[in-house]
Order: sequence, then structure tokens, then C-alpha cells
Amino acid sequence: MANPTVRRSNNPRQSEANRGVKSLPLNLRRGVAWALEITLVVASGVLPLGIGVYLNSRGTERVPLSPVLAATENALERTLDLPVSYNNRNVDPLTNLFCSAALLAPLALGGWQLYLLAKTGSTTPKRWLGVRVIADSGQPPGLVRVMVREGIGRWGLPLTIAYYLWRSIAFPHVFIFTGLAGLLVLGEGLLYALDDKQQALHDRLAGTMVIDGYRYGESGEQWSAQSDAHPLALAPASSTSTKNLWQWMRLNPSFTLLLVTISSTAAILATLVSTQIYAQNQANNRKTEQVNGQQFVALLKQLDPGSTASLDQRRAAILAMGTLDDPQALQFLVQRLSQETNPSLLEAIQQSLTSAGTTSMPYLQQLNQSLSHDLESVRFNGTPQERELRTQKLFLSQKAIAKILAVYSGKTHNLDLNRTNLGQTITPRSSPFTLVLDKVDLSGIQFKGANLNHASLRAARLRGPGEDGRWDTYDDWITNFSYAQMQESNLSDANLSRVLMTRTDLSRSTLNRANLSNARLSGANLNSSQLVGANLSNAILENASLTGADLGEANLKEADLVAANLRRVVALGTQLTSANLTNSDWQGADLSGADLTYANLTGANLSATRMTSANLRSAKLRNTNLRNADLSLVDLRGAKLAGADLQGAIFVSFKQNQGEQFVQAPAAGSESTLVKGVDFGEVKGLDAKQLAYICTQGGIHPRCP
Repeated sequence: MANPTVRRSNNPRQSEANRGVKSLPLNLRRGVAWALEITLVVASGVLPLGIGVYLNSRGTERVPLSPVLAATENALERTLDLPVSYNNRNVDPLTNLFCSAALLAPLALGGWQLYLLAKTGSTTPKRWLGVRVIADSGQPPGLVRVMVREGIGRWGLPLTIAYYLWRSIAFPHVFIFTGLAGLLVLGEGLLYALDDKQQALHDRLAGTMVIDGYRYGESGEQWSAQSDAHPLALAPASSTSTKNLWQWMRLNPSFTLLLVTISSTAAILATLVSTQIYAQNQANNRKTEQVNGQQFVALLKQLDPGSTASLDQRRAAILAMGTLDDPQALQFLVQRLSQETNPSLLEAIQQSLTSAGTTSMPYLQQLNQSLSHDLESVRFNGTPQERELRTQKLFLSQKAIAKILAVYSGKTHNLDLNRTNLGQTITPRSSPFTLVLDKVDLSGIQFKGANLNHASLRAARLRGPGEDGRWDTYDDWITNFSYAQMQESNLSDANLSRVLMTRTDLSRSTLNRANLSNARLSGANLNSSQLVGANLSNAILENASLTGADLGEANLKEADLVAANLRRVVALGTQLTSANLTNSDWQGADLSGADLTYANLTGANLSATRMTSANLRSAKLRNTNLRNADLSLVDLRGAKLAGADLQGAIFVSFKQNQGEQFVQAPAAGSESTLVKGVDFGEVKGLDAKQLAYICTQGGIHPRCP
């Protein structure tokens, strides 16, 4: 059969370019086209994503992260078992826009290229390089074949194999998965070099082949596989196709009947066995419930007020109830806890509930919430006797919950204690209740909206590695303290990494040396708290309030403190490298010796701060308020000061405070390397003395001689 006529271009430059590309081997053009396809799709996502991240680091306005972006991020974290990011952070509005474009652009571009491939046999890069994909018949492959070729063969199988290999041998290192996926995708694509018909696995699965578009015609021109000149000739286009399943079954009736019989028998047997197992389990459960019910009734009779049972017998009955796997027994014990007045029996009830473990916690939580609400209702209007009675009952429920948490340390993951009142309770009849769970594993418990005032959680573990036993993966057990009341609590040395503490009230709390890395503290109240030596690296503290807090020697590297209130903070020697401090308020704070290299202080208020010997190298100080700030010996090299207000700022101090040495000025005629080369041209509020110092110390200003 004669080869189809190839359309020729009338453009001389285009024809010359086509001849240059045409001279390259088909396999080389095929590989280059594939690389260009990937590059275009990846670039369409990476470019807007990079712009969005950059704008987020510079922007000052904040809005919630887009729900679509949050859901996508969550799906990726779940699939790759990455640490949970919680998605409840705020970003710049333009970041939402560009990141959404980064999500949609690759999908749109990739979908358009697949459509072109299905309808014409060539994507845009394949058309540039004269590469075509056709079906066995010589026609363009169509949507179904393209989805099989690209979705299953080229990407689906290699990525699936890479994922399961990674989970088996290299989890949780994501970069190994990336490399393994790349190798398998590349290897699958190069399999055509080992095939006589130059077909890769994805071509064989889809029934397609790659041909030279320059040699065999433009899009829409049919190529016949019977052409003798074609180097990749398959079976003739007119050859009989393989018999389908129905035809095979008609040709082999005996074997088909045997397969159907075996399959039907296996299905019937499986159904009978599973039904029998289910019925037996149900019968066992009913029998167990019946036995437990009978035992519960018998024990209940001994605890009846009219019973002649002795005190010891009553105690024994209460302790026995805790061993029953019966919700009725637990409900009865919790109800009795709020009614019993005998100290011996109260102790037995608490012991019984503790032996029942976390299964009794929902009933205790319900009682605790009810008593807390009742106490609040009579706090101002009730009689002293009513307040005392309810306080005593609340005290008993708190003690029972605290004991279970202590006894079952590390076994309370995902326990729901939201809105539970475990705050300090003062009772007339007994010593005050204070929640003390030092060194206890509380990872994964939900304390959202709970009252934990005055709690002692020193060295407590509020985060665990999850079921897979690996840290920093999606299933980590992470405690949630969002909206909780934790005033004057003690969390020194506690592991609070990645813990949720959104709008948590931690005022006057002690968190010295606590690990708060990657913690979410948006809108949290940390006024007058102690955070000496705490690790807050990468923590989110947007709109948080830390007025009067002590951050001495704390680590806040790359922390997000956008619009945070840090007035009168003591931050001696604090690490704030690359922290985002946009629009934060540090008025009257002491930042002596703090490291603020590469920090973003755009629009921040640093008026009246003491920053002696602080390091502000390469910091962003655009439009920053530095009025009356003490900048003695501050390293400003590389800092961006456009729009900064330095009215009354002190560059050299001769004052001597108690217990401190003189801060000496550089010798006359010498240059301080701390401002040398720094551009003060767009700074506001400079007076003659400040300008003279800047010029003599090597700073840059238009008025310098």
C-alpha cells in the first residue's frame, strides 16, 4: 500500500526547522517530547506556587487558607503519611489565589494535552518534534486508550509499585519515594528499547504505538500497518482480532461450566461459613449480655438501701461491678459517685471505675459537665449549702477522671475530654483538687474547651508516634488544647510539639524548656507566661498575646508571629532567625542579644525597645517603628530599612545600669562594622547626631560627605 502524502509547509524557516528536527532519531525525539510534556505541566504548578509562597512571606494581610487547598494538602499528607499541618492557618489573600492556580493549572494543561493526544495522536511537544501515537488501526488513539496508556500504564502502575516498595522498605523518607517513583516511571518508558516493535508497557496495555509523524503524515491521516516501509509494523490492520471472552466461552462450554460450578460452590460455602460465624458471635454476645445482666441485678440487690448487706459486702459488690462488661454497671457507678456519702464506699466506687478503664470515661465526662454547669448556675444565686454540695460532687468526678488518666498513661489516645472541668476546685471538706499528671502520657486526648486551670503537666507527653510507631507521620497522636483554659498551669519540660493550642488561655503559665516546635498557638493568650529555654521553632503564633512573657534563651527560629502582641516581653538572647514578625508589637520589650537575622519585621512596632547587641543582619525592617529604641551595638549589616522610623533611636549608649558594664562608643575616627555599608537613605526621623554617627561609621546616606 502506498504511503500517505505528507503535507509540506510553505514557510521556509519552518521547513528548515522541521528538517533539523526530522534528522534526529525517532527514539530521541520521543524522549525529548516526553521530557517537555512533564516540564510544562510541572512548571505550570511550580511557578505560581513559588510566587504564592513568596507573597505570603512578604504580605501583611491575612485570611484563612482556602478550603480547596486545605483539603488537597490534607489528602497529600494522608497519602504520603506526612505530619499533619492542620490547615487552620492564615495566609496572604494573593497566596490563596496563586496556590489555587498552582493546583488548577497542571490539571488544565495536562487535561488539554491528553485531549490533543486522544484526538490527534500528538501533544503539543510531540507535534513540535514530529511524534505521533496511533492505535493498531492507524487512527488516533481516542480517550479510552489514552487514559489506559497514560493513567494506568505510564503513571499508575509505576507509582503504585513505587509507593508499596517505599512503604515496605524506606518509609517514611519521602525523598526516597520520589526517587524510586522517578526511576520506575523512567524505566517503564525505556522498555520500548527492549521490544521488537518498540512498544513500552503503556503502549502494549493500550494497544498503541509511536510512529514518525513526519514520515507517515499529519494528524487525521490514516496509517495502515500493512506498509512494508514502516519499521515498527505490527499485525496488519485487516487481521482478525483476538477472540473476546464471550467467544472463548462459546468455544469451550465444558471448561466454562466447570469454572462456573467451582465459583458458585465456593461462593455458597463462603456465605454459609460467614453466616454461621456471625450467628455464633451474636449468640455468644447475647449470652454474655444475659450473664452480665444477671450478675448486675444480683449485685444491685446487695446495694439496695433496704438490703441487710454489711459494709464489706457492699464494697465487694461495688468492686465486682467494675469488672462487668456492662454499660448499665458503669452508669450506675457514676451515678452512685455523685450520691454516695460514705467515704469507704466512695473510695470503692473510684477504684471500681478505675478498674473499668477508659470505658467509664464517657459517663464520667457527662457527669462532670453536668455538675460543672449546675455549679455555675448556683455560683451567685444559690445558697452556700447548694454550692458546697455541687462543688463536692464535681471534686469527686475530677478525682476519678484524673486517676484513670494517671493509671492508663499512654493508653488514652483519642479520648474525648472536650469541655471537661478539671480545673482547680476548692472544697470545704477536703483539700483542693489540682490536676497533677506530671510525666504522664496524654498524647492524642481531646481537651478542646476544657478547664485545666492550675494543672501540673510537667514533663508530660502530649504527642505520640501513632500506630506505626514513627514520629512525624500522619497518624501521630496529638493532643488538642484549643480554646482550653490553662491559666497558671505548669508545662515545664512537656512535649507539646505540633500540639493544637488555638486560642488557648495560658496566661501566667510556666512552659520553661517545653518543646513547642510546630505547635499551633494562633490567638493564644500567653500573657506573663514563662517560656525560658522553650523550643518554639516553626510554631504558629499569629495574633497571639505574649505581653510581659519571658522568652529568655527561647528558640523561635522560623516561627510565625504575624500581628502578635509582645509588649514588654523579655527576650534576652532569644533566637528569632528567619521568624515572620510582620506587624508584631514589641513596644517596651527587651531584645538584648537576640538573634533576628533574616527576620521579617515589616511594619513591626519596636518603639522604646532595648536591643543592645542584637543581631539584625539581613533583617527586613521596612516601615518598622524604631522610635526611641536602644540600638547600641546592634548589627544592621544587610538590613532593609526603607521607610523605617528611627526618630530618637540610640546608636551609642553611655548609660550604666545596675549590674551592667558601660556600652562604649567606637573610638573617634574609627568605623563600626555594625552599620558599615547599611543604606539609611530612605529612613525617617534621623536627627543631626544620628546622621553624623551613621556617616562616621560607614553607613550610607545621601547627606553623608
